[in-house]
Amino acid sequence: MIDYYSTSAEFYELVATRHTASSGPPLTRVLTGLDVTHGPVLEIGAGTGRVTEVVAAALPEAEILAAEPSATMRAMLTSRVARDPDLRRRVTVVDGAAQDLVLPERLSAVVIFGVAGHLTVPERVALWKRLADRLPDGAPIVVELMGVSSPRHIPPVMSLRETIGRQTYEWWIGGEPTEGDAMRFTTTWKVLRDGRTVREVADSYDWHTFDVARLAREAGMTSRRITEAGGRPIPEIGVLVK
Repeated sequence: MIDYYSTSAEFYELVATRHTASSGPPLTRVLTGLDVTHGPVLEIGAGTGRVTEVVAAALPEAEILAAEPSATMRAMLTSRVARDPDLRRRVTVVDGAAQDLVLPERLSAVVIFGVAGHLTVPERVALWKRLADRLPDGAPIVVELMGVSSPRHIPPVMSLRETIGRQTYEWWIGGEPTEGDAMRFTTTWKVLRDGRTVREVADSYDWHTFDVARLAREAGMTSRRITEAGGRPIPEIGVLVK
């Protein structure tokens, strides 16, 4: 398992806060009213637990299995769960990457945000099969699409700028095609004080591009895209249905 996040984990909450504000409402819309009596709701790649909170609020009766392979991220996830009495009662935090995650025999739904592109096509196909074997008919797999359906050049751009105390944090991200369906994204965090860069943290990772139609073909499921919530455009989310 490659740990994609520990290098820049100290900055992750800055991105996760914005991410959840945009992706939380459509995820809530998909999950609200879901029958959760078949088994727990599985979140693959739970990160620091921001999306876990959304799942828990949308499904107040659900048991949640939150899987996160990065020890650094999992520490923050466990801390978030432990300090909330409701999450502490319903959320089980486990180690494990999508490729080798130990699954319960039954699941009610699956949420996969920020993960699917880290998997190759054969790895995704194997995962869809394992999940389908545990889901009832009509149960959703909710996947964040990330907005990159095929490899392309993305010049470095500042995607976020936040100030905490006396420091300002900038997040720069760009990408280049590599081989086949893959891209290599490069991210740089710049820490500035009084307008001067005092520290930079750079990282890169490979991402296998996809769209929801491709995921549906891989999984042998039906699919739909959600592109707005409350009349406002949002980052695309795909819903696979067994």
